[in-house]
Amino acid sequence: MSTKRKPPLIWLNIAIFLLSFLVALVVVPWYGFTTGYGVEHLIWFIVAFSFCNLSITAGYHRLWSHKTYEAHGLLRFIFALGGAFALQNSALHWSSDHRIHHKHVDHNDKDPYSAKRGFWFSHIGWMLREYNANTYSDYSNCRDLQKDKIVMWQHKYYIPLAILTNVGIPLALGIVYGDVLGMLLIVGVLRLVLSHHSTFFINSLAHIWGSQPYTDKNTARDNGVLAFFTFGEGYHNYHHIFENDYRNGIYWWQYDPTKWLIKSCSWLGLTRKLRVTPKLKIEKARAKMCREIAQRKIENLPNASQLKEALNREFEQLITKMSDYYEIKKQVLEAQKSSLTEKYECSLLKLRYQHLKQELSSQRKRWEMQLAQYA
Repeated sequence: MSTKRKPPLIWLNIAIFLLSFLVALVVVPWYGFTTGYGVEHLIWFIVAFSFCNLSITAGYHRLWSHKTYEAHGLLRFIFALGGAFALQNSALHWSSDHRIHHKHVDHNDKDPYSAKRGFWFSHIGWMLREYNANTYSDYSNCRDLQKDKIVMWQHKYYIPLAILTNVGIPLALGIVYGDVLGMLLIVGVLRLVLSHHSTFFINSLAHIWGSQPYTDKNTARDNGVLAFFTFGEGYHNYHHIFENDYRNGIYWWQYDPTKWLIKSCSWLGLTRKLRVTPKLKIEKARAKMCREIAQRKIENLPNASQLKEALNREFEQLITKMSDYYEIKKQVLEAQKSSLTEKYECSLLKLRYQHLKQELSSQRKRWEMQLAQYA
């Protein structure tokens, strides 16, 4: 009986990950105890860490991989530099892998970092062997990005850009502050290790730890703790069902600085055409997921069929009320923009809107009471 041989090791990746981790674990604290770090080290660590991670989240991920908005050339150039500084391959290569991941999520043979192959594989193992060697130069799923001159410039000169940023920036800061080794350790090595693993957690932990309020058709989870360390990427369950939304955290209280950056840049003319999922689709997905969870709890009860019938009836009424409400809301907004609309007609629409708003609120309460029976 023959066993399937593992793909060859990628020694360059192993060396980078292992050496940087050991230096961060041993040398960084040793230097801190023997020589010490100053406030300038902390400030520039935060600046560099934020620059790298936002270049990945806002640039590599939401801009180039998912095309959730359009960005000015200056911003794309900044993201290209930050992506090289983050040392996560070129934007073209990263986006190609990520699009395959979304297309074949959790498929062990097609998803490049399938979470169903375990934490270690999805976190870092997939980069230690040539599991995806056949796709290394196949960017057919990124023909749109191949038309972007900045993406192709960064892809062509990725290695020199990566060396220049990862060595040059810490070195320059070290010369300015008179502590070359300290800056190389903090802004160079420690920043790199934490930037790497905080990003890798989205492929691993965000598919293991958290809630699934929108869908359970894949392993993606929403996790506010991960969102804090990944600049908003932790709302991963939402992202996997609505991947074309420029937001991951859709509520004001959800920590998503990537969303805030993209929105702020739109006020400066640096981003435009920000794509947002209609609220009706979001609410329908949540309601559907709640119904599925309740149905599972009902399954083994003696009066399961009657309970399911009542649950489905409330669900259908909720969806109808939602659809009516958002349709009339759309009409009111359009009427307010139109100078041709009669005030009388607009007033009638507003009255209808308020009525449906109240009906939807009442229906939501009945739905929540229905779900509470099976909590």
